[in-house]
Amino acid sequence: MTGNPGQEEGQLLQVADWLRVYRGGARPEALLAACLERARSKSPPATWIYLATDADLRGQLDALQALADGLSGIDAILQRLPLFGVPFAVKDNIDIAGVHTTAACPAYARIADGTSACVRRLQAAGAVWIGKTNLDQFATGLVGTRSPYGQPSSALDATRISGGSSSGSAVAVAAGLVAFSLGTDTAGSGRIPAGFNQLVGLKPTPGRVGTSGVVPACRSIDCVSVFAMTVDDAAHVLSVIEGADDADSYSRFKPGPADWQGDFQKGLGALRIGYPQDLQLDKDGDYSAPYRAALAHARAAGHELVAVDFTPLHQVADLLYAGPWVAERYSVVRTLLESQPESIDPAVREVIGAATRFSASDAFAGQCVLKALARDAQAIWRSVDVLLVPTAPRHPTFAEVAQDPLGANSALGVYTNFVNLLGWCALALPSGTTASGLPFGVTLIADANHDVALVNLGHTWQASLHIPMGASGVYPAQGVTDVALRSPAVQACLPLAVVGAHLSGMPLNGQLRERGALLRQKTATAPRYNLYALPATTPPKPGLVRASAGGHAIDLEVWDMPLEAVGSFLALIPPPLGLGSVELADGRWVHGFICESHAVAQAADVSSFGGWRAYIQSLASSRPLQPSAATDVHR
Repeated sequence: MTGNPGQEEGQLLQVADWLRVYRGGARPEALLAACLERARSKSPPATWIYLATDADLRGQLDALQALADGLSGIDAILQRLPLFGVPFAVKDNIDIAGVHTTAACPAYARIADGTSACVRRLQAAGAVWIGKTNLDQFATGLVGTRSPYGQPSSALDATRISGGSSSGSAVAVAAGLVAFSLGTDTAGSGRIPAGFNQLVGLKPTPGRVGTSGVVPACRSIDCVSVFAMTVDDAAHVLSVIEGADDADSYSRFKPGPADWQGDFQKGLGALRIGYPQDLQLDKDGDYSAPYRAALAHARAAGHELVAVDFTPLHQVADLLYAGPWVAERYSVVRTLLESQPESIDPAVREVIGAATRFSASDAFAGQCVLKALARDAQAIWRSVDVLLVPTAPRHPTFAEVAQDPLGANSALGVYTNFVNLLGWCALALPSGTTASGLPFGVTLIADANHDVALVNLGHTWQASLHIPMGASGVYPAQGVTDVALRSPAVQACLPLAVVGAHLSGMPLNGQLRERGALLRQKTATAPRYNLYALPATTPPKPGLVRASAGGHAIDLEVWDMPLEAVGSFLALIPPPLGLGSVELADGRWVHGFICESHAVAQAADVSSFGGWRAYIQSLASSRPLQPSAATDVHR
């Protein structure tokens, strides 16, 4: 490791750093003991509610050794245990067996009799928890100040709040105490602290990560989130903790695509990025300039910027605290609120106590309103692929929050509160600094199950900007390939070659898009095919036939079709066309459109045009066609 400003000699910051030193022969015992000692002696104030004891660490090391026993060599260990010996922190509303879970409320504290599903998966992958972190009480707040265990500050400015509710989890990573941490996110708690601490905050699609063993805030929309120094680290952790959770009735793991369609004419990577047409940023802050710079950066990368009306999104956000969803929080703490109201933070008590104003009929009316607004919000994805918003509208000081605890908190959620209610996913990213030197972050927001698409876009974003990680002063390592990090799951797809009316911009291309197919490659067949214009087809269609001798290279596109949609697509294919196997120019074989040979006996051979698009364009320009005689062909 290099001696960068803010980094201790030998300090390991990224997940890959830890895996790399283990591959080089280091042992977990010494490194993790030093990690725990650093957390005990050099943590910023109010980061932790509970730090592991020596016995806690020893027990985990014994369990780690048991997992590694029988595996031959470090490569086998890292393959089986992708987080071998990597330290992490856990927000203290997430259970670890035998350890108090407080949710930042001593009167609520209890010793957990089981470990949450997400922590169990991390431990099974070899990760080692160092402690449980501070939070806004009962995860109710975006400021990080509503805790009897103290008020963490931003790791980059002691006068500014850390953000919440996952305050300690963000600070622990930003200060370089652990490689990653778990937070929770209901209204932005896994994103706001990332923005205020120059971190990555990955908030999955609700249900992608099970929440059994997590103290609920709004159980129907709660998410376990990940804080990390880099997008790649966060994605690696998500790949471990995601999946069905039988103990969570809201679990709904459904992998989605690896990216978006993009614009074929501009290139496969060009996306339509939406931004708020009426930007809500604090007038006294200086977030406007770095946000404009972020939009300019996206445009310079080749993406199309699209102004979006956020009105339905703000209306959804209003439901979270001004509507009946606050009753979900009330149901968790009702007994405590009625018996020991003084044990609950005044601001938290006021927020949750508002639930008593709502009736059961109000709850159903709220659901109806949300359904209508969600329909309007979903229409946004017809015009854009992803949203790019400021993570927060400003970064308050402690004094500002103390002066107006509820107002300062409420203002922070303008671009976060609506996401979980709509079932979407989000990724908070560092994006520069303000004129006064404060960290500035943006958040990418996408439709449900586009988590990996966000990760891939976020990786490109972070790699293209020169921004230190957290408060370390260290820049992310680029181009390091000796340690392989994993990616979260994507939907299973069938590569499908199309040569005619299903090409981009052609009449039947919508049949692919409406089934979620993604354009993967523009290429050509091996030079062993002929293309024919089939007579009396509407819209006009070609027939691709493998030549018995000779042949041409025919332009085509390869689309990834979700397996679950293949059946409905097959039902649309009329004779004499069908799906078979097509050889590509690089020698690979994929499934694709082929034609029965008898159907081309009287068809015009248009192979000389090199592809169906060129042939159709020739008709539009009245270019004369010289049909060639039918040749002896087979499938």
